[in-house]
Amino acid sequence: LFKNSFVRENLRRLDQIRKRTAELVAVVGFVDKCKNQLFNSAAIIAEGKIFDVYHKIHLPNYGVFDEKRYFISGKSFSLYEFQGVRFGVNICEDIWIDDGVITAQAKAGAGLILTINASVYHMGKIHLRKELLKKQAKKNKVFVLYTNLVGGQDELVFDGQSMLISDKGRVIANAFAFKEDLRIIDIGKNKLPVKQKSKKVRIIPIDIRKAQTIPKPITLSPAPSLGPVQEVFSALVLGTQDYVHKNGFQKVVLGLSGGIDSSIVACIAVEAIGKENVTGVILPSKFNSRESSDDAVILADNLGIEHRVIPIQEIFETYLKILAPHFLSRAWNVAEENLQARIRGNILMALSNKFGWLVLTTGNKSEMSVGYATLYGDMAGGFAVIKDVPKTLVYKLAGFYNQKEAREVIPLRVFEKAPTAELKENQKDSDTLPEYEILDPILKCYVEQDFSISEIAKKGFRREEILKTVQLVDKSEYKRRQSPPGIKITPRAFGRDRRMPITNLFKEVI
Repeated sequence: LFKNSFVRENLRRLDQIRKRTAELVAVVGFVDKCKNQLFNSAAIIAEGKIFDVYHKIHLPNYGVFDEKRYFISGKSFSLYEFQGVRFGVNICEDIWIDDGVITAQAKAGAGLILTINASVYHMGKIHLRKELLKKQAKKNKVFVLYTNLVGGQDELVFDGQSMLISDKGRVIANAFAFKEDLRIIDIGKNKLPVKQKSKKVRIIPIDIRKAQTIPKPITLSPAPSLGPVQEVFSALVLGTQDYVHKNGFQKVVLGLSGGIDSSIVACIAVEAIGKENVTGVILPSKFNSRESSDDAVILADNLGIEHRVIPIQEIFETYLKILAPHFLSRAWNVAEENLQARIRGNILMALSNKFGWLVLTTGNKSEMSVGYATLYGDMAGGFAVIKDVPKTLVYKLAGFYNQKEAREVIPLRVFEKAPTAELKENQKDSDTLPEYEILDPILKCYVEQDFSISEIAKKGFRREEILKTVQLVDKSEYKRRQSPPGIKITPRAFGRDRRMPITNLFKEVI
């Protein structure tokens, strides 16, 4: 938006659309530029003519949204009359504000509101959005036609699920979630509320001279409603698919450890881009159990993906030999553990360079929160599929996938064994971290809800567990800053949502 060339091209594309409109009214989102100021805008177009432009009034400036950084707020609106139907147009945040633009448009005489949106997905957002729209339609006694973007862009997934809501707050029709959909619905003019015109608001008549061909309604099966876990799985698949394809890749590669995280990432990748485009690499050292390697092979076979086995023990021993004089006979610690992860990261990146494959990393939100990941090791890659998925939800996603496929794609043993990085003898995640059933709720309180240690303690968690978790989160910011982008599925993801300075002296205290 700071690039004049982008704004000019956006206006040129709008003009192309203008020339192609015929006997229909099109509402098209674009960036308008007036007196060197930018506006988030909607053009109302018919018969090759732009009848009016609406400038978005309520600009969000929270979470992933930075609209006040780029745009100026609109100050007014018009209503439009087409073949006896009086309607208003607004954009995204405008519909979320109680007693805001939609209320003013309804009071001015609109019986129908067309609202165009790029509403970002997170867990529960679909239900929240639907309830809000029903409330706004019923309160303001208007029909609301809500259209939403669908697709993935970097960390963000837009879930679609456009819908038409009656003035009674009833959902008349809704489109599919997480995929493109087209529906043509006949409301019937007699069903739209008739209201008094306001003398204070300009009403722009839209006249079409050509005989209009009225499209027949398209009767399609109702869009299914998704369960909470299915919804997240669909978002991860769409986000992965679009990141791979929109950035010019065809194939991906990932490390398969035989654990739950790499298993679900492999399943998501297969759903997103097809099994023929996914390669799994098993990279065992002496600390990897035979069962882990076997589970990785079974998973690959069940998914029908290519897998390769590249042992790293010899490389690891060479590293240790070269570093021995420099480590000065110091005791084994995380340095030796992390060497293994970095060897694996190097091999995966070598395959990426040689064959043009995108490396998918397999770390989850719980690990990323507390820094239980290795820079330039298991964090090395191009896209972090489950970066915003807590560990407890990873297990639910894996269970959902097996249920969806009606077979044990992910071996049962993967669910049953204790989570482990397998970087030293008999290692378990719980040696270093609280159990994930305890860790994940603490992280939700601290990362997503900004609770203090005292507030978290009131929920029944032990203070030493809270303090340890908080300290790990705070000191791991530098790692997260260097991680690949990953799909947002919680209300507050690391990165665009939660922006913390690495260098700061503030520390949570008990």
